[in-house]
Amino acid sequence: MNNLETKYSAKGDLIWLLLRPWILFPRILYILLTLTFFLIRLLFQGGSKNKVVQKNLSKYLFNVITDLGPCYIKLGQALSTRPDLVRQDWLNELSNLQDNLPAFDHKIALKTIEEELGSDVSTLFEDFPTEPIASASLGQVYKAKLKANYYVAVKVQRPNLTFIIKRDVVILKILAKIFSPFLPLNIGVGIGAIIDEFGKALFEEINYEQESKNAQKFANLFKDNDDIHIPKVETSLTSRRVITTSWVDGVKLKDREEIERSDLVPSSFIRTGVISGLQQLFEYGYFHADPHPGNMFALKGGDSKNGHIAYVDFGMMDSISNSDRITLIKAIVHLINNEYLLLAKDFQTLGFLSDKQNLNILVDPLKEVLGGSLGEEVGEFNFKKITDKFSKLMYSYPFRVPSRFALIIRAVVSQEGLALRLDPNFKIIRIAYPYIAKKLLTDDSDEIVNILIDVIFDKNGRLQLDKLESLLNILFKDSLNINKDLIPVANASLKLIISKKGYEFRKNLLMSLIHDDRLEFRDAEKLFNLLRDTFSPLKIAKSALKDIITPVY
Repeated sequence: MNNLETKYSAKGDLIWLLLRPWILFPRILYILLTLTFFLIRLLFQGGSKNKVVQKNLSKYLFNVITDLGPCYIKLGQALSTRPDLVRQDWLNELSNLQDNLPAFDHKIALKTIEEELGSDVSTLFEDFPTEPIASASLGQVYKAKLKANYYVAVKVQRPNLTFIIKRDVVILKILAKIFSPFLPLNIGVGIGAIIDEFGKALFEEINYEQESKNAQKFANLFKDNDDIHIPKVETSLTSRRVITTSWVDGVKLKDREEIERSDLVPSSFIRTGVISGLQQLFEYGYFHADPHPGNMFALKGGDSKNGHIAYVDFGMMDSISNSDRITLIKAIVHLINNEYLLLAKDFQTLGFLSDKQNLNILVDPLKEVLGGSLGEEVGEFNFKKITDKFSKLMYSYPFRVPSRFALIIRAVVSQEGLALRLDPNFKIIRIAYPYIAKKLLTDDSDEIVNILIDVIFDKNGRLQLDKLESLLNILFKDSLNINKDLIPVANASLKLIISKKGYEFRKNLLMSLIHDDRLEFRDAEKLFNLLRDTFSPLKIAKSALKDIITPVY
């Protein structure tokens, strides 16, 4: 088994398994029987109000997922981040899938370290424990001490993972294709491609040398951000199956009470986590695709607005193309402005709809699903509700999920689920919309400037003050620190107006003041009043005073 190819190949792995029916058919039978027994028990006990029954059922589900192996544990981890999908008593049990799984034999771990690093632990480390401090789906972690007298996290891979993942991803794909027509959520014809993405990501995740590179790349992106901490990789103690990093001394983002007991503010970590996730997606184009509570820690040193977070485990990372990134920003802007035909075009550009689809028939359905997200219903907006509505929409209209978005959706849903664990009333849109608004008003890249011009001016070059006002209201209405947003927006706006890139903006602004070959100053007066009210010195002074008296934690 050690000679198996360590990269995922959809066709090659399928052929490999089909040529080994003695592996394929017993495993499929075992999976189907295991799931069938669970569904039967769920059918009879799922509706019980008896706490003991539900606790035993959740333990049974945990054992089922654990027994089926790493691929299914990864799927279970996604469920463990969603308090809006899973009962609280089940959620507590499923949370153990993140880092509290049964450990494998310590002697095997020691042998793996020796084989991979060329020496035994007594030579490599000042002190090495006799048991792991955490055990996850693909490996277990030890808190060891280096001879340089500081602590490190040593992650050792579980044995035989290449064979197990190669076998189970192929079987998962076979079963998904057979049963997908009966699933409650229609995700279109791309389910096989989505599982291929999952398989590719898993094989990259079990290559710890690649994880080391991922961690260093991720750290470089956030090197100037004091709110985000990335542990340092000890490259001399890292190989394909062993990775060593500096130890993170923090509180896992699992439990609100535990964070509060450490004299930290849960909401501050929500904000930092969501904003860093938005930066990964919309600025860097490179993101952590597995941000579950076991992979994120709350650190001391932040304040009540922006907590300090540490990311760990960089095996499952992904990138988003620049064109997709820009189109996603356009889609959010079109959603903000209730422009559902343009939103449908964005879905088409991203591949969620075919090029031949008549988009006009989707305007009303999209409005029904997504409408009100900025109005009275904003307090109810979350991905669970949107997913529920979209599942119905996807049955009636030819939406499909492009495989390249599988990990993006997983990351966003996991991020929101993590935030909901800390604050059941959290709404991701309240941070996402202001972030996009600020990016539009401060980013001087050609693509973003063009989007801003499309927002502020209509097709005829007329000034759309209502849309500019909407952007400013979104940014400043619930701002935690107005100065932090006001000053950059004011500076960026001034730079844009006087720069070469601002030529189109200046031209459109001038043309918008000309009506019927005459200068018309009403729009100019409205624009001046809007900017005067937004950038009021009184607002800045009040925010500055509030910022001074806010305690630091």
